[in-house]
Amino acid sequence: MKIVVAIKQVPERDAPVRIAANAKWIEERDLAWAMNEPDAYALEEALQLKEKLGGEVIVLSAGPERVGSTIREALAKGADRAIHIVCDDLAGGAGGGLRNLDALSVAKLLAAATKPESPDLVLTGLQSEDLGLGQTGVILAELLGLPHATLILHVEKTDAGIKAKRELEEGWFQSIEMPLPAVLTMQSGGTKLRYATLMGIKRAKTKELRVLNAAELSVGAPPVLVLDQIALPRKQKSTQILGGSPKEAAATLVDKLKTEARVL
Repeated sequence: MKIVVAIKQVPERDAPVRIAANAKWIEERDLAWAMNEPDAYALEEALQLKEKLGGEVIVLSAGPERVGSTIREALAKGADRAIHIVCDDLAGGAGGGLRNLDALSVAKLLAAATKPESPDLVLTGLQSEDLGLGQTGVILAELLGLPHATLILHVEKTDAGIKAKRELEEGWFQSIEMPLPAVLTMQSGGTKLRYATLMGIKRAKTKELRVLNAAELSVGAPPVLVLDQIALPRKQKSTQILGGSPKEAAATLVDKLKTEARVL
């Protein structure tokens, strides 16, 4: 089975975030970067399928030059080869790569690199930890013309295709069967992530890493997203005194929790 896994490099969870001097983006120079966690679970699922069924796992990532470190991590964990879509100067990125691209534009880049591979299965993370849009994998499936499913925890091969365990709300799960080829977006926590071994790190240096220039892919001119200003959330406190009888105050409190706080 040939599996393509799309991964994204994002700031580490505990990395300190500071607003840049122009207030249009965060300061990236001192940030530490890591593989997006849902994408790491997609990679793990792909590696487990390869161990059971044989085949090939291809890692696909778009972004600036620094993404190479995350790609090498994936190769060290067991991926067979990788494709890096370099977009340092795309859409005025000024080294930021995907910063100025929307989910459709990113999915077009991934689709252009995926189509020539003709994979049996394409796995992505459910969403990215930096933006959290949850759209790229689904749009990618549409561009490839393949069936898709989201919130997947586990995948099994069947005679007719695959069977996937899908997470629903309130602790419910759904088992679905799909034909191949297909696209799945993986939820975090479905399995235990592996670490790259010393031997894996050494082998990663000899594995194929194909570099594509995003500007040369036939995806058309991408739209440029412009952020006027970003800011950290403001901390504020307020106190309200609810009048009336205890019964009236309780009713008012419940209404405010529903309509204003939206916690009920």
